[in-house]
Amino acid sequence: PFAGLLLSIALLPLLTPRLWHHYDNYIIAGWAALVAVPLYLVFGSGLATIELVHVMIVDFVPFICLLTALYTITGGIRLTGRLGGTPMANAGILAIGTLLAGWIGTTGASMLMIRPLIVANKGRRNQAHVVVFFIFLVSNVGGALTPLGDPPLFLGFLRGIDFFWPLIHLAAPTAIVTVIVLATFLIVDTMLWRRDPASAAPAADAGAFRVEGTVNLALMALVILAVMLSGTLKLGHVVDSHGIEITIEGVLRDVAMVGLIAASLALTPKEIRERNYFTWAPMIEVAKVFACIFICIVPPLAMLKAGMNGPFSGLMAYLTHDGQPVDKMYFLLTGLLSSFLDNAPTYLVFFNAAGGDPQALMGPLASTLGAISAGAVFMGAMTYIGNAPNFMVRSIAEAQGVRMPSFFGYMLWSIGILGPSFVVVALLFY
Repeated sequence: PFAGLLLSIALLPLLTPRLWHHYDNYIIAGWAALVAVPLYLVFGSGLATIELVHVMIVDFVPFICLLTALYTITGGIRLTGRLGGTPMANAGILAIGTLLAGWIGTTGASMLMIRPLIVANKGRRNQAHVVVFFIFLVSNVGGALTPLGDPPLFLGFLRGIDFFWPLIHLAAPTAIVTVIVLATFLIVDTMLWRRDPASAAPAADAGAFRVEGTVNLALMALVILAVMLSGTLKLGHVVDSHGIEITIEGVLRDVAMVGLIAASLALTPKEIRERNYFTWAPMIEVAKVFACIFICIVPPLAMLKAGMNGPFSGLMAYLTHDGQPVDKMYFLLTGLLSSFLDNAPTYLVFFNAAGGDPQALMGPLASTLGAISAGAVFMGAMTYIGNAPNFMVRSIAEAQGVRMPSFFGYMLWSIGILGPSFVVVALLFY
């Protein structure tokens, strides 16, 4: 069913767009049902309920609460000014967004920067490549520097990895990938800019640069604070039974997200959201697709967690040689699986495969943890479903008239552009 879900998302919009447009909800839900129903029939209601409750309540609910909060709050911030879509201006937006991603999250930075980037390039005939490179850098690579940047690193933080460990150990790989991708973008965008008859069009936003909806900046700071506190406070459990752990601090964090969503909607003038082309459609699409993805990944993740005793034992055997971890294989396998599975649980699988001891992983096995972290964060950019912001950015771009590549068309871009930079990182660091 998981493979069927991925192929449906990839192929049906191309092969039967009318069918997909009218029945996508039923198709996606059908694949989830093909996981849930057999789980109940084969393993019984007890185990099936535990697995599905765990994945939906413990994993999906916090995931979607945080995404919705970031989407809503950044949708109330409007950047205006001289943002004409020249190659240098676009590269500047990508660079700023990449830096922001490590501190306000890839979702926060993506939702904040994608709208002004699309508006700046509104007059251009060729726009899709700008959004593709934006997904590479802002929605993924930039999130490697802190636990706030991307969910896998946040899970590592919850398990004892120091807050600034990623900044120290992943700064160099992140810088190398960013420089290579930005340089490639400048070459591609300059070539298309020169061939674009609308390239001489005036800037999309005239006037001095300014920020509207500044109350949302304070709300964004509160989101960051709530996330940090949820990882440091230990207030006990609401539920701690049958492998399902719901902590008090986790519940408070999710309640805080809901409250901050309400505050942003109440305090932001409606005209700011209207000028931002803010709609709920991208968030609804992400919620329904990832709800089914979270259900459908239950069996594949269970197979991975079984390690050498599971169906993927042949794959896991490549992770060690003569009793020592093979960092390049950790980087490659974590990355490849993160491209198609959710990168947060995939990170945990390989974190535990490397021993799961935070002190050892920050010490003698630092290179291995770096490989796992970089693979999970960087290679989430390889497909639209590798990281939630990818899907959201694509939905926002399409809602504003940008003709984005298909699922496999996007992968041609990601393999061609990101592949060489990942080879360089693997050779230099792992």
